Amino acid sequence: MSGHSKWATIKRHKGALDAKRGKIFSVISKEITIAAKNGGGDPQFNPRLRTVLLKAKSSNMPNDNIDRAIKKGTGELPGVSYDELVYEGYGPAGIGIIVEVTTDNKNRSVSEVRSLFTKFGGNLAGAGALAFNFQRMGQFLISAENLTEDKLMEVTIDAGADDIINHGDHFELRCPLADYDNVSAALEKVKIEASESAVVYIPNSTMKIEDADMVKKILKLVDSLEDLEDVKAVHSNYDIATDLLEG
Repeated sequence: MSGHSKWATIKRHKGALDAKRGKIFSVISKEITIAAKNGGGDPQFNPRLRTVLLKAKSSNMPNDNIDRAIKKGTGELPGVSYDELVYEGYGPAGIGIIVEVTTDNKNRSVSEVRSLFTKFGGNLAGAGALAFNFQRMGQFLISAENLTEDKLMEVTIDAGADDIINHGDHFELRCPLADYDNVSAALEKVKIEASESAVVYIPNSTMKIEDADMVKKILKLVDSLEDLEDVKAVHSNYDIATDLLEG
């Protein structure tokens, strides 16, 4: 369990990103539009759209925003064309960072991402330079209130759940990418709602960061990347020393 994943999941579960709600809705809207464009506007026949709609629901995205994004994808409303890109780079202390982007302007996106890496002493790397150290997996954040780890395992193990991590007030459930939809359906069947669900990059190995100043620099870079309008998600392999994480 990486410190970065722990930091990120706790931050998201506790709603620390509420101030970025408008940004979150914008990111999800783009995902919905792309999913509807590629696979149609009916989630029953479009697994990717169904997955994104779960994310929209867990983020409390208004139905009007969802419907508008779907109609842009199906052509019922005018919209722009988006590209999905993945940038890989090295941040402070040589940590690996993967940045997922959804944009209507590739040049703007790469310029903004590169600028932040440079500002914080890092640099962009070539495609595939870091991907080998990450696994693409499904992730669900679920409140531990009135729910035990054994019960969650019982509900999801046959659907493909790979790992359940107890964070105290909530559980982090992971599954192979191919089983994401099955796990979603299993949770929905017994009315267990995830506070957030997404497809993420989980590092195979991590780098322990024990210098307080370096931790601040890393977190500032990650937050700055997440603030960019085109950035969908940021993943990394750093592991913050426990005392620094709690402080």
